[in-house]
Amino acid sequence: MSKKILLCFIAVMAVTFSGTAFAKVSGLPDFTSLVEEAGPAVVNIRVTQFGSRGDSNRGMQNQQGREDIPEFFRRFFDVPGAPNGAQPDRQGAGSGFIIESDGYIITNHHVVDGADEIIIRMADRREFKAELIGSDPLSDVALLKVDAKGLPTLKMGDSEELKRGEWVVAIGSPFNFDQSVTAGIVSAKGRSTNQQRYVPFIQTDVAINRGNSGGPLINLDGEVVGINSWILSSGGGYMGLSFSIPIETANNAVQQLREHGRVSRGLMGVAVEPVDREMAEAMNLDKPVGALVGTVSPGSAAEVAGIEPGDIILEFNGQEIEVSGDLPPIVGSYPPGTEAEVLVSRNGKKKTFDVVLDALEADQEGNVSTTTQGGGQSNVLGLSVEPISDDRRRALGDPEGGVIISAVEDDAAFRAGLRRGDVILTINNRKVEGVDSFEEIAGELAIGKAVALRVMREGVTRYIAYTPSAED
Repeated sequence: MSKKILLCFIAVMAVTFSGTAFAKVSGLPDFTSLVEEAGPAVVNIRVTQFGSRGDSNRGMQNQQGREDIPEFFRRFFDVPGAPNGAQPDRQGAGSGFIIESDGYIITNHHVVDGADEIIIRMADRREFKAELIGSDPLSDVALLKVDAKGLPTLKMGDSEELKRGEWVVAIGSPFNFDQSVTAGIVSAKGRSTNQQRYVPFIQTDVAINRGNSGGPLINLDGEVVGINSWILSSGGGYMGLSFSIPIETANNAVQQLREHGRVSRGLMGVAVEPVDREMAEAMNLDKPVGALVGTVSPGSAAEVAGIEPGDIILEFNGQEIEVSGDLPPIVGSYPPGTEAEVLVSRNGKKKTFDVVLDALEADQEGNVSTTTQGGGQSNVLGLSVEPISDDRRRALGDPEGGVIISAVEDDAAFRAGLRRGDVILTINNRKVEGVDSFEEIAGELAIGKAVALRVMREGVTRYIAYTPSAED
């Protein structure tokens, strides 16, 4: 009898487990209806940059200015060996999607950059010549218009509502295969890069390849939440790291392109750096958060408001700044003239500043640079320093105070990036007037505690934080 009971129990458990397994499998999303509804509004974009015959003026210009041809065309569509100096037509392809039934289409800036002709091919194989309404390189968004009515459109979603692990779908024309569908999950939000600092990218593992650029990223409600823009790859193929422009960023750009033909962004006028654990410790922060102000542009909105190098920006208009990359897209999302409240940590104390934003021009992108040269006095910092000669000071642009590093003796200092020839301007936000001042400040430092130095290298200043390992 007990044997029968045992067999029954095993049978019940088997059914239960198989049912659970089946439930998991059957719980996977079915994309068929989503694709059927959204697919007709996704278009293939074919672009052409016209070439020339060998004896035409344009051909001469193309030959002489070949390096000015957009990378998009040079990489994929150059045709070598054209006779008599002739330049062939260059063609490329991408994707886009219709946002209004009277023919407005969104795609990437890099898809249409430099194009002389843009042809749109619908899912039903109809083709239209498109007009470029406007294009914004900083957000990588372009707006096109075709002369047509009653076109299918996509619904706009809200990328802010996306959650990590959520299913999303991409539709586009990779390698010119129209209406290709791939799916995956959201890996992260708010990703930034040095190349496009004004876009808080959505990262997914959706398979994106050449030709997908400009196509929609769609949630399970069939709403557009992003524009597929680029992949991170060592060899040009898909590796599970795909990046999309949030639809809010795109919509903001599109609205301005329609109204003004260009996109305006707010500018605070600071160059910011990351805050790591040691920098946080040196700046009296509980944890490594915020954006460290490395430089403040003369006459900028930040300088007028009172923000200084060494301040750590914690909030901008109520929005928390967790990492330095958060700041540029947030500031850029506000129009010039916006009055914003900026919360900073200065020497461990919180202060609030009212900033009226300037206008960011397309070529205003700040950056940092490299080395120089320099005999001295060793100390807890593991650095030897010497005074700055008058000639050297003039060559450096007449910085106030400072000392030159003549030798980097501490491994931690070297690993942090300090080099012979760097000019030390401040230590933990205390001004270094000269060698005596440097020794006085260094002598007060606690061994084993992180320190933040403001240094100048080739005329550019930045902060470097490290925990010295050297002692006198």
